[in-house]
Amino acid sequence: MAHPEEHPLEHVVGVPVYLGVFLALMVLTAVTTAVAFVDLGPMNVVIMLLIAFTKATLVLLWFMHLKFSSRVSQGWAAAAVIWLLIMVVITLSDYLSRGIFT
Repeated sequence: MAHPEEHPLEHVVGVPVYLGVFLALMVLTAVTTAVAFVDLGPMNVVIMLLIAFTKATLVLLWFMHLKFSSRVSQGWAAAAVIWLLIMVVITLSDYLSRGIFT
C-alpha cells in the first residue's frame, strides 16, 4: 500500500514559479491599465483582449496545472476555447452587421 505522502502522478510546481507567474499577471494588469489611458483608437480593445488572453493562458497553464495534465484535459480546454471563439465570432458578426441592412 502506498503512503499518502507519495503521489507519483502529481506534478509539484515550486514557489518561485508561482511567484513569477503572479508577477507576470500583475505586470500585465498594470499594462492593461496603462493602455486604457492611451488613445489608440480601435486598437485599445485588441491590445486589451490580447493581454487578457495571455493572462488567462497563464492562469490555465500554471494555477490550474493544465500544463502538466493529461492530453484529454488539454483537449477539453482547447475545445472550450474554440467554442468561446465561435461564440465571439457569431456575436461580433451580428453586432457589426446591424447597420448594413437599414
